[in-house]
Amino acid sequence: MNFSESVSTCIKKYFIFEGRASRSEYWWFQLIVTPSYFISTIFENNISYFFLGITLFTLIPAISAGVRRLHDTNRSGFFLLIGFIPIIGGIALLFFLIPEGTKGKNRFGTNPLKKIVKKRNKKKI
Repeated sequence: MNFSESVSTCIKKYFIFEGRASRSEYWWFQLIVTPSYFISTIFENNISYFFLGITLFTLIPAISAGVRRLHDTNRSGFFLLIGFIPIIGGIALLFFLIPEGTKGKNRFGTNPLKKIVKKRNKKKI
């Protein structure tokens, strides 16, 4: 999944907290969320309000993508709350979000990277 597909998927799944998200879907989307957050908190000028708007707009999709990413590693979305533990929680959460997802189907759904092959009906002339 490339950058634009990732952003599109995360915005389309704004309030969807079920299913699974691949590493590429999650981390490409974080490429928008994280810098926007830091720019909006560091600078104190008009541009910071623009990035604050981006941060607020992407807050819920970022949480839902994080939950789906944890589902891909066969963990409950409640593990996202570990991030609230100062310093250690963020590091532990990072280690939960980085690994490759489970192969095949897990308790949260099918593999998000599994390609769906549609059979075409070929007519013989």
